[in-house]
Amino acid sequence: MNHRPILMRPRPSAFAAACLLVLWTHCAAAAEFDCVMDPRQVVEIRSSVEGVIERIAVDRGDFVRKGQMLVQLDAAVERAAAALALQRSQLEGAVRSGESRVEYSLKKHGRQEELFKQSFISAQARDEAATERKLAESELKEAMDNRRVAELEYKRQTEVLKLKTIASPINGVVMERLMHPGEVAEAGVGRKPILKLADIDTLHVEVVLPVEAFGKVKVGSRIDVMPDAPIGGKHTAMVSVVDRVFDAASGTFGVRLSLANPQRKLPAGMRCKARFPDIGDDVPTRAGGSPKTTPRRTPAVAPK
Repeated sequence: MNHRPILMRPRPSAFAAACLLVLWTHCAAAAEFDCVMDPRQVVEIRSSVEGVIERIAVDRGDFVRKGQMLVQLDAAVERAAAALALQRSQLEGAVRSGESRVEYSLKKHGRQEELFKQSFISAQARDEAATERKLAESELKEAMDNRRVAELEYKRQTEVLKLKTIASPINGVVMERLMHPGEVAEAGVGRKPILKLADIDTLHVEVVLPVEAFGKVKVGSRIDVMPDAPIGGKHTAMVSVVDRVFDAASGTFGVRLSLANPQRKLPAGMRCKARFPDIGDDVPTRAGGSPKTTPRRTPAVAPK
């Protein structure tokens, strides 16, 4: 009687089986969508006053800090006006003269009062001394008011001078330099900006999802973001915005992720993939594509 050997297949351990089940469940429940990594904000630097550009301290690609001087306009006239106002605010001649006149008039009025009480002078002489004292006090008050006005004028000229220096409102990188020294910087909305800055310390990852995924994405959820080549890698972002308005034409809605980029290693403007662990394969991925190229026409309010 022939006996065939029985081949025993190794049975996986309970731990390995659990790991395989978790891995299969994660893969089955995750879906990837196209996305774009944008700067948190883009700022156009313009002048609040008209003037000739004297110096631009940064160039395209430079990193800047908040409060750093970017542009200096010609401010020779404003500097001279500030120096004149400072000199006026420090003048003390009129004040000291008024103080001396008040001191003398007080003594004179006191003597005239004593003489009037002893009937050595008339009431008219006493009244003239009292009036002289009041006039001296008024002149001192006027001198002190003029000095206070001069101090305020110096502060105003200092603020005008500050308008000729443009500082960075954010920490970021210079995207474009659109003007050069010698050109006239014009004030007002719609005028040509001098510089463009981008804040990339935190990136906004914009994703467009199909309406079938609504309710499966929550604010605060952690999402894996994979930038395209040559950057690559996997980074963790957090859902910060879930749109409450649908695009009826395409059947989609927008989601914004916040991706920390403290060392500015990740550039903005790149395409990427966002993996949502709570969206399964049953949700169509027709929302793939850049949110900037997805048509958004007639909106429909999302259900609460």
